[in-house]
Amino acid sequence: MANNLEALETWAAVLLDRLEPSERSKLTRSIGQELRRSQQTRVIAQENPDGTKFAPRKQRNLRGKQGRIRRKLAMFKKLRTASYLKVRGDSNTVTVGFTGRIARIARVHQYGLKDRAERGAPDVKYDQRELVGFTQMDLDQIRDSLLSHLTK
Repeated sequence: MANNLEALETWAAVLLDRLEPSERSKLTRSIGQELRRSQQTRVIAQENPDGTKFAPRKQRNLRGKQGRIRRKLAMFKKLRTASYLKVRGDSNTVTVGFTGRIARIARVHQYGLKDRAERGAPDVKYDQRELVGFTQMDLDQIRDSLLSHLTK
């Protein structure tokens, strides 16, 4: 996948140099928004960029808990919203990712690190769930967006 991204980058660099900075900014913003939508749909489907499913959540004993028991909890329900999954773009770069406290939570899941679920709790090793990453379809979408913008 890295080779495909590098090939796309070298191919696009020549074309992007011909654009004015304001046109590049418009293009990077639109590509960033498309990438965010793609990442959101992938997280909703709970798939890694390579197409495999996320590791399932750890089973919890909810019978001793007071109140209503919610059966099907979707992972990363709030993380996938636009208020947390940010897009930044200028005339040279596009960034899709998380910021602040949410970025720490996302990083733990992205790389499968250890973290505490809450203050004072023991460290828990989380399974790797890649929230942000490129698929082949994303790379094709970037290429198509670039070509359609240049043909206008």
